Amino acid sequence: MADKQISIVIADDHPIVRNGLVQLLNGEPQLTVVAEADDGEMALERIRALQPTIAILDVDMPHKDGFGVARIVVDERLPVEVIFLTMHKNEALLNSALDLGVKGYVLKDSAMADIINAIKTVVAGEEFISPALSKYLISRSRRTASLFQQQSSLGNLTPTERKILARIAQGHTTKEIAQTLFISPRTVDHHRANITEKLQLKAYHTLLRLELKNKDELL
Repeated sequence: MADKQISIVIADDHPIVRNGLVQLLNGEPQLTVVAEADDGEMALERIRALQPTIAILDVDMPHKDGFGVARIVVDERLPVEVIFLTMHKNEALLNSALDLGVKGYVLKDSAMADIINAIKTVVAGEEFISPALSKYLISRSRRTASLFQQQSSLGNLTPTERKILARIAQGHTTKEIAQTLFISPRTVDHHRANITEKLQLKAYHTLLRLELKNKDELL
């Protein structure tokens, strides 16, 4: 890995930022900036043509923003890892980037200090997020752990509760479920209360939105 040359395309519509990064990266023996772009369409064209190891994309660019370019990279399965460069300290944007498969998220105000480490971390197959955003990663990790715990707890449901849960996910009413399973509506309500308690849900409707994306597993 130490001897492997890392090719980079940089896309940013601010010349000062772009030129500073080019000088910094070209000063590293292992790194080579093979192309620059000042808008998203140009970035995509050069990524397709050159297929660099890394594409550093400004989130905010004319003609096509960083997210638009990254989505096409993913859709076309281009062998390029994406690092976002942004001024936005925004949790929602960070989560959207990670959900899209972006491996690096670097704040512009720390880019000169972080970008080389970000590139090497991403090339090694890991994610790099600017340290200033670490609190958002902790929040994301907790949400993921919570969802995993809720999904795992499906195994604690009885066969009847699983059947009821599956039918709830399909949009059936309490009365319809009762008729299908040959039990009383009151019994259905009792099972619903047990399901909510076992899955540690604060509200019944949370069940529909979070747990039942995999409702077929309950049948």
